Amino acid sequence: MWVVFSFGDHHFGGPRFCTTKEIEMIKVGDALPAATLMEYVEVEGNGCSIGPNPVKLPEAAAGKTIAVFAVPGAFTPTCSAKHVPGFVEQAEAFKAAGVDEIWCLSVNDAFVMGAWARDQKTDGKVRMLADGDAAFAKATGLTLDLNGKGLGLRSNRYSMLVKDGKVATLNVEGPGKFEVSDAATLLGQAKA
Repeated sequence: MWVVFSFGDHHFGGPRFCTTKEIEMIKVGDALPAATLMEYVEVEGNGCSIGPNPVKLPEAAAGKTIAVFAVPGAFTPTCSAKHVPGFVEQAEAFKAAGVDEIWCLSVNDAFVMGAWARDQKTDGKVRMLADGDAAFAKATGLTLDLNGKGLGLRSNRYSMLVKDGKVATLNVEGPGKFEVSDAATLLGQAKA
C-alpha cells in the first residue's frame, strides 16, 4: 500500500509513511493531564447499578492527596497476587498518613475493573478506574506496548503520590519488574 501525504509544498510517498509524536513522560511537579477515566460502581443503596461513571481529571484530584498505582492489566498474575492486595491491605495506613483516596488504573473497560474490584475485595479501600482507550496512559507517556503478547497498548506499572492534582512522587517500573511501585514504597513516601 502506498500512502502520499501533502503538507503545503512538501509531498511524501512510500509504503505506510507515518510519523508519531513522542510524548514526554510525566514527572514530579507536573499536573495530571486532562483525561476521563471510568469507574463501575456496581451497587448503590437500593441494589441498582450506578456505573460506569466518568471520573474527570484533574478535577477529581483537586484538593486531595491520592495514592495512584497503575498496572498493565486486570486479572494478570502480578497485579492480582501482589500489586492490588498490597494497597488493599495498607488502605488504613494510607489514610493515617494523610492520603484521601487510593486509585488503581488499568487499560481495561469499566466492567472488567468492576469485576476485578469484586475479586480483589477493594470496596471502600481502592477505587478501580478504567483507562479504556489508554488516553491517560498516553498523556502521561507511561504506555507499555504489549502487542507482541496479544494485549495491545497498556499502561506501564508505576505508582505516584498526587497532591492537589500534581505529581509529588513517581515510581516507574522497568519492563517485567515489580520493585518500586508497591504499596510499602508509596506508603513510605506518603509518610515522609
